[in-house]
Amino acid sequence: MRWLVVIALATIVTLVVMLGFATYTVPTVLVPDQGGVFREGVAGLPQYLHPVWCQSHTNNVDSDLCRLVYRGLTQLGENGRIVPDLAESWSVTDGRIYQFRLKPGLFWHDGYPLTIDDVIFSYSILQDPGLAEIPGLPAPWRSVTVEKLDDRTLQITLPQPFAPFLDLTTVGILPQHIYQGMPAHTLVTEPLTANPIGAGPMRIVEMTPDHVRLEPSSVNGDASPFISALEFRFFPDYGNVIAAFESQQIDGLGLLAPGDARNAAARNDIQLFSSVESGYENVVLNVNNPNAPFFQDRNVRQALLYAIDREQLITETLAGQGVMASGLLAPGHWAYTPEVRQYPYDPTAAQTLLDQAGWIDSDGDGVRDKDDKPLAFILLVKDDNLHQQIGAKLAADWSAIGVRADVEAVPFSGLVSDFLAPRTFEAALTDWNQVGDPDPYPQWHSSQTEGNGQNYAGWQNAEADQLMEAARQITDEAERKTLYAQFQTIFADELPSLPLFHPLYTYGVSTRVKHVQIGTLNVPSERFVGFADWYINARRIPASQAPADESGQQPTPGND
Repeated sequence: MRWLVVIALATIVTLVVMLGFATYTVPTVLVPDQGGVFREGVAGLPQYLHPVWCQSHTNNVDSDLCRLVYRGLTQLGENGRIVPDLAESWSVTDGRIYQFRLKPGLFWHDGYPLTIDDVIFSYSILQDPGLAEIPGLPAPWRSVTVEKLDDRTLQITLPQPFAPFLDLTTVGILPQHIYQGMPAHTLVTEPLTANPIGAGPMRIVEMTPDHVRLEPSSVNGDASPFISALEFRFFPDYGNVIAAFESQQIDGLGLLAPGDARNAAARNDIQLFSSVESGYENVVLNVNNPNAPFFQDRNVRQALLYAIDREQLITETLAGQGVMASGLLAPGHWAYTPEVRQYPYDPTAAQTLLDQAGWIDSDGDGVRDKDDKPLAFILLVKDDNLHQQIGAKLAADWSAIGVRADVEAVPFSGLVSDFLAPRTFEAALTDWNQVGDPDPYPQWHSSQTEGNGQNYAGWQNAEADQLMEAARQITDEAERKTLYAQFQTIFADELPSLPLFHPLYTYGVSTRVKHVQIGTLNVPSERFVGFADWYINARRIPASQAPADESGQQPTPGND
C-alpha cells in the first residue's frame, strides 16, 4: 500500500511539473483591457460650451469638449472635406437647395430621441433676428429657409448659391426638450455648463472648477473605449500643466509650445504626436497706409519675403514646430496647389529687387531710402514671448538688406480692435485659422477692405475678386480647386501679406497610455477621434487567442 501511495504521489508531482512547464512555455501576449482614467492637462477653463462658439476656436477647452459632446449634421474630415455625422447623406440642387437625410435611431445622452425637430430648433436659434448685433455668429443662417420634409429629411434653401455654406452644417445640434423655453439671445450668450447634453461619443458626468469628467456614450453606436473615463484638468497656464505632468498628476499635455516640445523630446516618459495646423502665420502689409507707401510696390513686398530665412526661423525660434508656407492653405488641403511662385531665402534677390525699385542707402546709415524717405516701418506683434521672438527675427533679417522694422508688442485684443480693424497699422504679424472651406473672400476680396471686412491689407485685385466670387457659387470640388489654384498663383505673385509658416500642433501623452494615434488633424480637438483604441490597462492571454490586427496578422508572442 505504501508503494502505491508513493507511486501515486510521484505521478501527481510529475503531472504538476509537466503542466506547469507546458503553461510556462505557451507563448503569450499583452492585449488591451478595460479600465483606467486618462487625465489631460489644459490651460484655461470652459467658457460657453455652446456649439456655435466652439467653432470659433478661440477657446481650446470649449473646442475640445464640444468635439466630444456635440454632433452636427456634418463634420470635417480628411483634407478639409465635409463628411457625414448625424446626417447619413445630403444632396445639393442648383447650388442653393440642400437636403439632408438624418441617420435612423439617434439619441441624446439622456435617452431622448434626436429628431429633425431638434435640428430645426438649433438652426432657428441662429436665425433669430435678435442676434444680428452679436459679432461672430455665422450671418448666412439669417437668410436661409429651413423646412421639414419628413421625419428624417430636412431642406435648407439659400437665396443664392454659396458653396462654403456646407461648412456651417458642422455646428453642433442642441436638444430641443432641454432648451426650447430659453430665449435665443440668452441661449447664445450664457454658458451651457450647467447641463451640457449632446449626442457625441462622450458625455459629461462631472464638472467642477478644476476639472471635467467625461465617460463614453454608446447611444449612437460609437465604439466603446477601453479607457473608462477622460478627465480634463484645468490649470492657469502652460507652465502649471507641464509641472503637473512631471508630478504624474496628468497623462496628457493638451498643447506643447515650441520650447516645451523641444524639452519633451528628450524625455523617455512621453510620446509626442504632431500635425500641421490648418492656419498660417503671416505678416499683413497695409498697402494704403500713407506712412508706408512703399508697400504698394510689389517688388518691395517680394523683397521682404525673399529676405526672411524661414527655415532658420522654424528650426531655431519655433524649435522645428512649423512647416514653411507658400500661401494661405496648408499642404494636404484639397484646394492646395504647390504650383505657385516660391520665395526661398535669397537676400541677394531681395537686394536686387529693392535696387530696381529705387531704394538705396544714399546716406550710409544702413537703411535704404528714396526721395528722402527711409524704408522703415512699425511691425506690430502680439505681446507673448513667442511672437516677440518671431518679430525680432524678422527685423534682423530685414535689417541685413537695409530695411528697418521697429517691433512693437501689443495685446491680441488691442491688435485687432485698435490697429487691424481701423486699418491704422503699417505691418502686423498675425495668425489666421483657415479651417475647412478654403474660401478666402472674407480676408482678401476688395469689398472687405472697409467696415467689418477682414481685408486689413487693403489689397484690391479685379482678377482675384472674380475668382473668389465664382468659386463661392460652384459646389463641384474639381471646378473650385481650379479656381482656387488660379487665386493662389495671383496671391503668391502679389503678396499682400507675407506667408511665413503653418504651425505644428504637438500633443504629448504619457508612455503608460498605449496605441495612441492622432493622424492628420484639421483642428487640435480632433485628436480624440481614435480614443476608443487607446488603452491603459492590459492583460496577458495565449498568443493563439489574440485578435488579428488590421493587416490580419496576430501579435508577435513575447513576455512584454
